[in-house]
Amino acid sequence: MAAEIHDISLPPDQMPPAKPKISPEERRRRTADRLTMIRLKMAIGRELDERGITKPAEIGVALGMPPAEATKLLTRHQWREGDVAQLEAAVARLGVVVPDPASDGWSS
Repeated sequence: MAAEIHDISLPPDQMPPAKPKISPEERRRRTADRLTMIRLKMAIGRELDERGITKPAEIGVALGMPPAEATKLLTRHQWREGDVAQLEAAVARLGVVVPDPASDGWSS
């Protein structure tokens, strides 16, 4: 069966809707979340290092989640809804105290 070639030019009324832009407030919230995620990941990484926990299975047990999910959570660079909550739960499970950026000179 031969593939059909279609004209990819569509009239304006048939164009797919443009991806909506996020609001400035949402952009600020996501930026704050990203910074929080970095702090939490660093704290978790230090704690796991200090405990000698390096294997994915061990990391999963320490964080209370499947190894693949724990590894993705700690290595993912893209912002995703719910990551901050998962990282905060992991920090609490490990008993790590994460300093507030406002109290240690991290904020402007």
